[in-house]
Amino acid sequence: MTFSIRWKVTIGTLLVLICGLLIARTLAIRSLEQEEITRSGQILETRTGLVAYGLQPFLTQPGTLVSTPQLQAAVRDLGARAFARVTVVALDGLVLADSAVSDNTLSTVENHLARPEIQQAAATGRGTDLRTSHTTGERTLYLAVGIGSTNQTKPSGFLRLGLPMTTFDREVAKLHRNLALAFGIAFLIAVALSVWLARSITKPLSDIAIAARQLANGDHTVRIRTGSRDEVGLLADTLNQMTDQLRGKIDELSEDRAQLLAMLTSMVEGVMVLDCRGRVLQVNPALERMFDISRMDARGHHCSEVFRHPQLDTLVSTVLTKRLNEEDEILLQPSGRCLHIEASVTACDRENEACAVLVFHDITELRRLENIRKDFVANVSHELRTPLTSIKGYIEALLDGAKDDPGTSTKFLEIILKQSDRLNLILEDLLQLSKIESGQILFKREPLQIQRVIERTLAMIKPLADKKRHRLLSFIARDLPAVLGDEDRLMQVLSNLLDNAVKYTPGNGTITVAAHPVADDLERPTIVTALELSVTDTGLGIPEQDRPRVFERFYRVDKARSREMGGTGLGLAIVKHIVEGLGGRVWVEANAPTGSRFVVRLPIQHINQPV
Repeated sequence: MTFSIRWKVTIGTLLVLICGLLIARTLAIRSLEQEEITRSGQILETRTGLVAYGLQPFLTQPGTLVSTPQLQAAVRDLGARAFARVTVVALDGLVLADSAVSDNTLSTVENHLARPEIQQAAATGRGTDLRTSHTTGERTLYLAVGIGSTNQTKPSGFLRLGLPMTTFDREVAKLHRNLALAFGIAFLIAVALSVWLARSITKPLSDIAIAARQLANGDHTVRIRTGSRDEVGLLADTLNQMTDQLRGKIDELSEDRAQLLAMLTSMVEGVMVLDCRGRVLQVNPALERMFDISRMDARGHHCSEVFRHPQLDTLVSTVLTKRLNEEDEILLQPSGRCLHIEASVTACDRENEACAVLVFHDITELRRLENIRKDFVANVSHELRTPLTSIKGYIEALLDGAKDDPGTSTKFLEIILKQSDRLNLILEDLLQLSKIESGQILFKREPLQIQRVIERTLAMIKPLADKKRHRLLSFIARDLPAVLGDEDRLMQVLSNLLDNAVKYTPGNGTITVAAHPVADDLERPTIVTALELSVTDTGLGIPEQDRPRVFERFYRVDKARSREMGGTGLGLAIVKHIVEGLGGRVWVEANAPTGSRFVVRLPIQHINQPV
């Protein structure tokens, strides 16, 4: 059983009080009894002398004492006068006379030789004892002395006086009752005082315990209020100061944690924190998206169990073993994403502390752009080298003597001119593409009717289509919504698409231009949000594997055929950048049964009408 401090203080105080009262009572009774025994002994001394003097007539004759009626009568008389029990005992312990015993029963009284006071009197001439009498049943103080005639060297018997302690015992009993009453009252007062004292001590401690419990539950605003200026008050003030400091530290840590989480959450780079054993302590949302994992599933598990990437496992093992910063690149399958990893170690002293921090940079786009740059440089070099080589070759031929032949020189000069024009077209398209990408070309934002753009562009392309006997068809929905855009740039987009359709469609083909409104918002499938413009041909079409790349610079499905048609390989790239600059998107899809379908989807810009 567990007792509270209040009960411990109360019970302890009461026990101390009870023990003190009992000790005081015992000492008082014992002291009083000792004083009474001393006083009674003095009385017995005086009375014994008087009784011995009264028995002198029976001691004048030599010899031993004998029991006679006269002796018994004298002893009874002396006992009445002395207010004491008088007993005459022979040397052998036989009771010769006793004032408390009748004459008839005197012979039945047991031998008194073994009585302590008789033993002492036989040895020293005087003996005392305090005990309960076997004869009277009362607690009696005895005094025994040897008696005999004056001319005898040895006593002829023993005289014993017994003073009953009945009165004293009654007084002691009365004193016990009075003390019990006083002790009871004192006990009740002590109970009240001990309860008050215990409460005065334990109440602040209880308040401190409640405040500590609230503090442990996260309530850092709790205050301990106590009016005491003792050690408990000092403890309360100390706890209040500790609470204030703890609240300040927790607020500071919470702020730092919030800032850290905000940084980790907003980072584009993936971050992973490991302990010295390679177990994951923390990952940020970017890393969750990179590896398609959950933070709760990753924390507490070994890195190899979570990511299952041999190259990453090797990097982590090297960093944790050597305690050196490392870098590496890994490739994720099947997504094909390329990640650059920077691993750095920290000074960790305990097992669960951060030991290594890995930062994952997604360089997939960078590597893709790098590859595009390499391809672009290679393609530009190739596309420029081809006409330059041709020009150089024909110029060398002219210098070697072909200039002297008018027909040959004219032919060579026409080829040189054609290649120069091709080179000029390539450079113009490159400059235009560069301006679009760098933002040097600003797109107009004017209300446009797409039907007018289609009609103007078809009028420009019709002579080229007629040469190859193509049919130009248009399907334009009625009441097309207006868009905000750049008419010249939209005509450039449409003309490039139509020019490619005319070039790459065999003779007697069909080229169709269509425009209609569409719902491009999945959340609002019934609301028109965009306008779709498409160019469809009946040509050879584009293989499925080549469709995602046709908008790249210098990418050609059939390079030889494209050069023969006079294309620079930049037209579709320019189309893509213009459409995206206008807030739209473009793609290509197959046209059944043959040919291709290029789709341009532009968002509808609602024009506010005047009120």
